[in-house]
Amino acid sequence: MKSASNIPQGDGDVITIMLVDDIPETRENIKKLLAFEPDFKVVGSFGNGREAVTMAKEMRPDIIIMDINMPDMDGIQATSEITKAVPTAAVVMMSVQNDPDYLRKAMLAGARNFLTKPIDTDELYNTIRTVYARNKPIAEQYRILEDGHALDMRRVAHLNVGEKRGGHIIVVYSPQGGAGTTTIATNLASGLMKKGIKVLLVDADTQFGDVGVFLKLQAQSTLADLVSQVDDVDVEFFDNSLATHESGLKVLLGPSRPEYADDVEANPAALASILDKVSHQYDFIVVDTSSHLSEMVIALMDLAAKIVLVATPTLSGVKNAKFVLELFDKLNYSANKTMFILNRTEDERARQRLTIPSEIIEKHLKHPIQGKIPADERTVMSALNRGVPVIASQRERNRSPIREMIELADKIFFSLVQQDDKDMEMAAAPKKKSGFLRLGRASR
Repeated sequence: MKSASNIPQGDGDVITIMLVDDIPETRENIKKLLAFEPDFKVVGSFGNGREAVTMAKEMRPDIIIMDINMPDMDGIQATSEITKAVPTAAVVMMSVQNDPDYLRKAMLAGARNFLTKPIDTDELYNTIRTVYARNKPIAEQYRILEDGHALDMRRVAHLNVGEKRGGHIIVVYSPQGGAGTTTIATNLASGLMKKGIKVLLVDADTQFGDVGVFLKLQAQSTLADLVSQVDDVDVEFFDNSLATHESGLKVLLGPSRPEYADDVEANPAALASILDKVSHQYDFIVVDTSSHLSEMVIALMDLAAKIVLVATPTLSGVKNAKFVLELFDKLNYSANKTMFILNRTEDERARQRLTIPSEIIEKHLKHPIQGKIPADERTVMSALNRGVPVIASQRERNRSPIREMIELADKIFFSLVQQDDKDMEMAAAPKKKSGFLRLGRASR
């Protein structure tokens, strides 16, 4: 069998693994697959979550492969309890259902990755080694604490929130004014916040940014203050410039007045430089932008792991989106860097429709629509008036547009987590820098 031996493992590490599934045949099959790899050792095999919690405390394995649906105690509850009781163990959840709601619940419970049954052998090996490599530094520090050695707890926290974080920058942009980028950005940032995940929201609309209005936030320092002192900005200075929403979301607000925009954009690379410097303090940084395609916005897009391109299903919306997609081709952006989203869509089964059908838009743009957010001004305005993201404003998470916004956040979350895994698989190979064409300046 093919082994993913290029995943970082450490020197001669043996990864101890616990299997938890209520079907004995499944446990036995996985155990046989793992037996082919010399760096894997199955230390326990159990049939329900309650037993798994008890034995995880006793055996303290490196990795726990956990089924979601089990009697007595399901995998979600078991993962939540194990994560708290045995922080050195990393849980990989598995299920026959590749449903966004399952994925979200698994990650909120503390799972580090998700496998879909039937499990591909190479994917199983890669996932175990990658999750182990990412969790190893944190596990080692916890073990030091457990052994009774003195250790500043801030060092443990640093491993969780410091340079080990993904630092994925997501730019939300629309060439069409009023397309709803701020609504998308605030809800995307909220949706990315899971257990142990640190998210920053940046308002980069330098003239008329509304993130502060949407979330009812004010701050003594703004984006304008940081850019004016770009050479002096360090992590501590940056943190002191942020506002904190009641949900725990960190927010960098835009300039307090539109006349300050010129000062910010006089140095168009400054914001990108600052975010690049602090990015690994966060798992995700969501950047809301204006419709003006300035040098500053292009610099942010260059830096971004993902660009969420927002349009409404109207003639002007489609026309402008086409221009932007053509520009992205000229900038040599990879195809998977851009996620095209339609906002304020109508029910396409309705007899009387005022918007363009999605299949016509896809055919015209030659680009897939990767998300549709239904129009519901009442829900959006209700959330706005309360100063909370739409997805946090109601309990009915299966109701539109809450469901679609959660699905968008989950889709981006897992696509970037999977990219992290691929990057670790290629860690031994030298990295290549893309030679982007720039609008009158050098590539990052």
